[in-house]
Amino acid sequence: MDIQPRCYDKVVQLMNKGVDIANPLTIDMGREVDIDHISGNDVTIYPGSRIYGDKTVISSGARIGYEGPATIDNCQLAPGVELKGGYFSGSVFLEGSSMGLGAHVREGCILEEEASGAHCVGIKQTILFPFVTLGSLINFCDCLMAGGTSRKDHSEVGSSYIHFNFTPDGDKTTPSLIGDVPRGVMLNQLPIFLGGQGGMVGPVRMGYGNVVAANSVIRSDYLVENKLIVGRTHSAMTIDIKRHDYPNISRIIENNIVYVANLKALEEWYIHVRRPFLERHEFGGLIFSGLLDKLALAGKERLKRLKMLSEKARRSSGSDTEGRNELYERFADIESLFGAALKDAGIDACRDDFLSRFQKIGGLAGSPYIESIKSLDVETCNAGVAWLQKIVENYCVRAGAILPSLQIFHR
Repeated sequence: MDIQPRCYDKVVQLMNKGVDIANPLTIDMGREVDIDHISGNDVTIYPGSRIYGDKTVISSGARIGYEGPATIDNCQLAPGVELKGGYFSGSVFLEGSSMGLGAHVREGCILEEEASGAHCVGIKQTILFPFVTLGSLINFCDCLMAGGTSRKDHSEVGSSYIHFNFTPDGDKTTPSLIGDVPRGVMLNQLPIFLGGQGGMVGPVRMGYGNVVAANSVIRSDYLVENKLIVGRTHSAMTIDIKRHDYPNISRIIENNIVYVANLKALEEWYIHVRRPFLERHEFGGLIFSGLLDKLALAGKERLKRLKMLSEKARRSSGSDTEGRNELYERFADIESLFGAALKDAGIDACRDDFLSRFQKIGGLAGSPYIESIKSLDVETCNAGVAWLQKIVENYCVRAGAILPSLQIFHR
């Protein structure tokens, strides 16, 4: 009886390349895996690991499965990534990011440089900017979180935290924006702290520098900054439920539009700023393609969920019938808005101004990405924020014009 794992010959080829595999008979590797996309430089694959997917990329210095069995399926790993145990699918991990034992990372996630999670963290469609740290026993799907300037000054989510991303009506129009893209990419904002044993009922928007007390459940937006926020628990009650009522539908739509607009701004940042930094490294082009793929997936997911809400809201008995019908009838226009590239001379001018400043101070002269961004002067940072913020605002204004009856961005 043949008890060898699938494609044992590929495991042997990896060992011949220099990959450290101490117990090769415990490694399962899919026939579709391209071993030319796995570095032979200082990569360690520990016993019990499973590697699948024709889009899988593993760069130098990676450590896979040190704390327990690890499954990697169509993920792209930049240099120095540590996936210590768990399941990782359809996601990108940039340089120095890590996840602890028992992780459950599903499709659409991006962990930027040195972002991390401790043990038993579940994420899906989640984007963590550099240095963002998730504690243990966390469910944090459908979020984008930024803030902080280093590993010693980072945004953090305390242990046993939950982002509530699924409603009793079966909706997932719940993405939360914790920080934002235009300022977050500059790596100069105050960190955000979400205290442990707490939660957030999406969709929520949270400003920089805020500290949410432990055991608080956040249900509202807090765009103010540098505040201590103590959540209030509900009093005991039993009341009738109105299915698909959506009393705050304008806020839900607005927060979803803002979220997708931030994804579009992040896409532009990746294309015009990140790309050359990535392409300096082994497999950089493949990792860059993975980033764009995950952003496209995230945008499609958000629009799909918003479309489902529009269908339910149209059939509901809410007071703002005109706005609900308008959302349903004009949803194709919303999809078209986000499906096409923006054409705006003002945005192009802001982008060119920032890139010119960036290049003049040596932003593309060979320094690592984090070092380059952190070296930017105030004027250059402000120019970059202005460019990205114009992208977000342009999408929001255009979406508001498509849905005038909902009065989004006018409250």
